Amino acid sequence: MSLDYLWTGFAVALQGHNLLFGLLGCFLGTMVGALPAIGPINGIALLLPLAYTLGVPAESTMILLAGVYYGAEYGGRISSILLNVPGDAGAVMTALDGNPMARQGRGAEALALSGIASFVGGMLSVLGLTLFAPLLGRLAIGFGPAEYFVLMVFAFATLTSMVGDQPIKTMIGAALGLALTTIGLDPTSGAYRFTFDEPELHDGIEFIILVIGLFSISEVLLLLEQQHRGTLQLLSIGRGFPSLATLRHCVGAVLRGTGIGFVIGVLPGTGASVASAVAYTTEKRISDRSGTFGKGDPRGLAAPEAANNAAAGGAFVPMLTLGVPGSGTTAVMLGALLLYNIQPGPQLFTERPEIAGGLVASMYIGNILLLALNLPLVQLFVRMLLLPNWILLPGILTLAFLGVYSTYASTLSIMIMLAIGVVGYLLRKLGFDLAPVILGFVLGKVMETNLRNALAISGGELGILFGSTICLVLWALAGLVLLAPFLLRRRAATA
Repeated sequence: MSLDYLWTGFAVALQGHNLLFGLLGCFLGTMVGALPAIGPINGIALLLPLAYTLGVPAESTMILLAGVYYGAEYGGRISSILLNVPGDAGAVMTALDGNPMARQGRGAEALALSGIASFVGGMLSVLGLTLFAPLLGRLAIGFGPAEYFVLMVFAFATLTSMVGDQPIKTMIGAALGLALTTIGLDPTSGAYRFTFDEPELHDGIEFIILVIGLFSISEVLLLLEQQHRGTLQLLSIGRGFPSLATLRHCVGAVLRGTGIGFVIGVLPGTGASVASAVAYTTEKRISDRSGTFGKGDPRGLAAPEAANNAAAGGAFVPMLTLGVPGSGTTAVMLGALLLYNIQPGPQLFTERPEIAGGLVASMYIGNILLLALNLPLVQLFVRMLLLPNWILLPGILTLAFLGVYSTYASTLSIMIMLAIGVVGYLLRKLGFDLAPVILGFVLGKVMETNLRNALAISGGELGILFGSTICLVLWALAGLVLLAPFLLRRRAATA
């Protein structure tokens, strides 16, 4: 594919009004992403009808919406790092090391590192979109239910890197997450499971409710306990920029996270939550030789952050080349194109270069704008840590309640969130890591649906799970991930 469309796109994206649309999208996306449960989908859904009603050209609308998308990917990290309140699904892994860094007085450093990792991941993913979009589009088409199932097996294999010295607790956490995915409508038979005749449970436990309950509510309960016991420590802001040594230390994590996030983002139906989970567990297996992950290791923050933004860029590949959305957010953006009577596909790059090229070029520019916008605001964001607890704790609860209620308009959702929060608090008191619960929930839902679909296609024959080159490669990778630690330990013992 010729890159002529890209030069046309830069001519469009660098027009004054489109630069303003890109900047506005980045700013609004950052604000939207920082609010729990809102996310880029809702922000785009609100802005799209407004832009269309006002007669904004298609290319300008797409630039605005793309800015909201990757702006929200960064904004969700603000509350995740500072308050342990993930702003969206992809920010869960960020909290695992980002929040401990904030508690060590390195909140400003964590936010700056998050912005830099997001920038690198975003820029490299757009470069991949520019160079390899048609090829990767064909790769995405090659993934059927069997391939997706084996991909989830590989993702679960990486979960073993989180076991550490507590294998039983890790497995219990993952099993709990898997059990929660069975609530609601059976993906194949249509039967309701474990809903207790409650209509609001027909769709199962919503991911946002689970995340906010496990992290936000349990965090408030822990802080209240510490305050009651007089053991609550005041947090400091710290310096606002990571050292060059820290940045060099994180280069490998950022590059690996970018590669993982981009490839997973290309696959329709996976998204940033799966990408960040696989990136984090993979990086932990590769780099965590001293047991520092989960305790404020910058690499544990950089890898999922790069993966999040790379997945956002990768999700545009199937949308633009195949007309197949790679995530929920790109599904809304696909609707925006159709609203303007524009049909995505390979011909979009040659027949409407101002649309495809303008969108891709705006992502290069938007990532730069996002970095320039957010790095100077790090010190402002991090001052949330200096708020007294009589303001901070009710503020966290307010964000949690508003985020869930505004999304689902249900008091039952609030009650479920609170119940999950109490369970999360008890799990943390018992020394459980909450990450396996989230990973079991995220991966389990995709895993079950695709296994059932694959077996339905094959008439119950398990051979379909080994019937393609992609499946065999993924099985081999999963086996390698599981066996590598034992082989390395055996080699070290005999050396």
